[in-house]
Amino acid sequence: MTTPPAIIRRAPGKLFVLGEYAVVDPGTPAVLVAVDRYITVTVTGSSGTGVRISSDLGPRDVLWQWRYGRLSPHGTDDEQGARSGLAHVVSAIETVAQLLAERGLALPAFTVSVESGLHDNGTKYGLGSSGAVTVATVAAVAAFCGLAPSTEDRFRLAMLATAGIEPRASGGDLAASTWGGWISYQAPDRAAVLDLVERCGVEEALRVPWPGFEVHRLPEPKDLSFEVGWTGNPASTASLVSDLHRRTWRGSASHRRFVAATTDFVLAAVAALEQGDDQGLLDQIRRSRRELARLDGEVGLGIFTTGLTALCEAAEAVGGAAKPSGAGGGDCGIALLDAEASQDIAHMQEQWAKAGVLPLPIRPALEGIEE
Repeated sequence: MTTPPAIIRRAPGKLFVLGEYAVVDPGTPAVLVAVDRYITVTVTGSSGTGVRISSDLGPRDVLWQWRYGRLSPHGTDDEQGARSGLAHVVSAIETVAQLLAERGLALPAFTVSVESGLHDNGTKYGLGSSGAVTVATVAAVAAFCGLAPSTEDRFRLAMLATAGIEPRASGGDLAASTWGGWISYQAPDRAAVLDLVERCGVEEALRVPWPGFEVHRLPEPKDLSFEVGWTGNPASTASLVSDLHRRTWRGSASHRRFVAATTDFVLAAVAALEQGDDQGLLDQIRRSRRELARLDGEVGLGIFTTGLTALCEAAEAVGGAAKPSGAGGGDCGIALLDAEASQDIAHMQEQWAKAGVLPLPIRPALEGIEE
């Protein structure tokens, strides 16, 4: 039997521009941008059984065997460690396998290798590695198994894989990794989608509309430079979002106000991008920073660290606009400034360095998942 050729897919990371926290509510808009740091997944044929996974995001070289439609690590004393370190990769494989099974197709044995460019010697920058690895794994495994899902179906499979292990995850990172560039995104109702899969299967979930879900590409800002600073402190989006909801914030008057305000400035920012109105976009970035600060002051999440505050103030001092990207509490902040104002950009970056913020050589990635 001829061994199938190796399949290689890579997916870009992401940064939130606007809409974090509110985006977890189905149908609430956000703006994200894919960035030119990538995760690469390679799938090759195997003469054995099961799936062997090697990843620089988790345990290297673990054999997983199928048991009742799920993968279980084989030959390791640390099953919990293997599962947590490779959870998104494993869930992506299981989701594609379920689709194959529904179509009466066998899943071959194969090896999956994961290489991350979203980390540096193990350092996490907060660029959406779990989303990128899920998207790249879905694309690579599906192609290796002879499937040719559309762009949206690849996103849907990745969303199903993610929702199965992180029900609150918005999927914005998945959308940015899938479509690339600047996007407007609204999350589907994940509970409704998972219920649909439970009742009708993955095939049906690819066929019918998803309540709340919407995504479309946006033009880049015309004359703005997109700058990224890393605070040196990794943060956990999942734990920050969970902490917010544990405080009975969801459904409160504060929650409704925050979602309404966020929706307003995100839609205004989308209009500014579509109209080429750079100043209008900067105004909405500033509104977002103020609203996140209001939320932080009210519930005490710790969104604004010392480093993120310094990052924002340095950008504002030279006429730019800046804010935390994502859940805050560390990781990255973004700034947008006049692309022609090289001295202002250099001065801002000098101030960042004095505050312990590392400027990252990151730019938007115009394409999503790549072969």
